[in-house]
Amino acid sequence: MLITDLTVDSSITLKNLIINDSKVIFDAIDQNRYFFRKWLPFVDMTRSEIDTLSFVKSIVDDVERRQEIFTIWYDNTFCGLVGLKDIDYLNRKLEIGYWLVEKMNGKGIMLRSVEKILEFCFKKLEINRIQIKCGLGNFQSAAIPKKLGFSLEGIERHGERHHTRYIDLEIYSLLKYEWEENR
Repeated sequence: MLITDLTVDSSITLKNLIINDSKVIFDAIDQNRYFFRKWLPFVDMTRSEIDTLSFVKSIVDDVERRQEIFTIWYDNTFCGLVGLKDIDYLNRKLEIGYWLVEKMNGKGIMLRSVEKILEFCFKKLEINRIQIKCGLGNFQSAAIPKKLGFSLEGIERHGERHHTRYIDLEIYSLLKYEWEENR
């Protein structure tokens, strides 16, 4: 299912990922390499725009639509990605992943973007369970699910490989009825 662009508010728009986004995404990764490297394992493997183009093509060409990725635009400036991963329509569940360039942190952009994604997933897609995984110790990332009423389910030990080591992941989840009760 291809999801339409989503307007978060007067400053933030979530746009469907398209092939032409490859350059702006690569440039953001390249300019924020040091900032991203600690928590995003793909950064070291993203050496050129061609690497990003391959990633974007894999999402755009996904016929099973197990992922939906949006570019985040703040005052018409690209600032990150937010996406639905491992979409399981049969069991009505999915995972949300996200990243934001360093200079846009602290403005509430990701919080409002994920909030809009939750509304869309629970109301329009009729999803029942949404999870977010954050690297243990990534306090900025973990603040998002905490502020949005997610429950910490536990720790996925060595859940993600980063460079030459593995990191543990905090697993947060939110159920549709919990979201409805907290609105």
